[in-house]
Amino acid sequence: MEKLVINGGKSIFGKVNINGAKNAAVAILPAAIIASKGTSTVDNIPNIEDINCIEKILKYLGCKVEKASNSITIDSTEITTTNADIEEVRKMRASYYFLGALLARFKKARVELPGGCPIGVRPIDQHIKGFEALGAKVVIEHGAVNLTADELIGTSIYFDVVSVGATINVMLAATLAKGVTVLENSAKEPHVVDVANFLNSMGANIKGAGTDTIKITGVEELTGCNYSAIPDQIEAGTFMIATAACGGEVIINNVIPKHLESISAKLIEMGAEVIEHDDAVTIKSKGRLKGVNIKTLPYPGFPTDLQQPMSTLSTIAEGRSIINESIYESRFKHVDELKKMGATIKVEGRIAIIDGVETLTGAQVRATDLRAGAAMVIAGLIANGTTIVEGIEHIDRGYPNIENKFKALGADIKRIYE
Repeated sequence: MEKLVINGGKSIFGKVNINGAKNAAVAILPAAIIASKGTSTVDNIPNIEDINCIEKILKYLGCKVEKASNSITIDSTEITTTNADIEEVRKMRASYYFLGALLARFKKARVELPGGCPIGVRPIDQHIKGFEALGAKVVIEHGAVNLTADELIGTSIYFDVVSVGATINVMLAATLAKGVTVLENSAKEPHVVDVANFLNSMGANIKGAGTDTIKITGVEELTGCNYSAIPDQIEAGTFMIATAACGGEVIINNVIPKHLESISAKLIEMGAEVIEHDDAVTIKSKGRLKGVNIKTLPYPGFPTDLQQPMSTLSTIAEGRSIINESIYESRFKHVDELKKMGATIKVEGRIAIIDGVETLTGAQVRATDLRAGAAMVIAGLIANGTTIVEGIEHIDRGYPNIENKFKALGADIKRIYE
């Protein structure tokens, strides 16, 4: 069993480089299989467990995959099966992108129902609605989603709720559909735009990504391309919040500052200083910050993936913070862990009421999911004494070398093996 041991109470200083976006990469790599000609090389890929799972699924389907440092090359010209039923599929939610990609190219797919973090009900009904609107027959049986279609025909699809996964998945399926597909009430997240840009680089015709209306004109085929994924907005935000919590000054490199505006705004409201550069941001924090009210919202609102790290920061902010989690109903499982460290938090449904304390104290805690893991690392960094974080396999799904990055900033953190 691996654990993180953190001796907290130290300010952090220095520079940190942000990896490619996890949420973009786990959609772009499955999208590569739509190409029936050539190979695709995708750069700026994070070295995380979810990417390892995607790589294994690609190979299982018959793709030739070559991995080098932060790039992956995929030859999908000779796929041997459209049935993704290996263990890795069940480990991660993003495996559902193989549904849209396989359906687009082969007009059929069978993918085991996806896993991922236990943060609440995350149905795929909007994905299914989109696939059926394009002409696919959808059957769920024996724990898998089966898609078949004689052909896919473009149509207008209005999503009942804003869903990143459904927006991307139906966009994938529509790339080779006959005619024009219009997706309304679409998600606007940066990784939606990144996947659209990747598909366009392969020869797709997609317009409007980043707005709530996306227009996809079907093409005959896609061809492999070279592409570089965007920086990870959530990893960047995590280091911004950690700096604000610990105190100090950190330059966060390889970011797109515009993607971070909602985070920057809240940290400034709390009393931290945020300076934007072309492809970096500098965070300065000194003294105790002030409590803040946050409501998670689809982009460009405050991201749900940073609610848990931000709630850790709020535990030591002066006054009361109120956090409204409007996206997922079960994303407060980390609260009990924070309470072990002396936090004062009351949860009422989707709202957490946090009364700041002077400091947290070290304890043995558990990462209940990926972003909760980041929250517990930050809690350990600011706490007096020693914190041991268990369940760090969740953290490794989204944060490459998190302990080494914090160690380089002056934190006292190490990984132990038992």
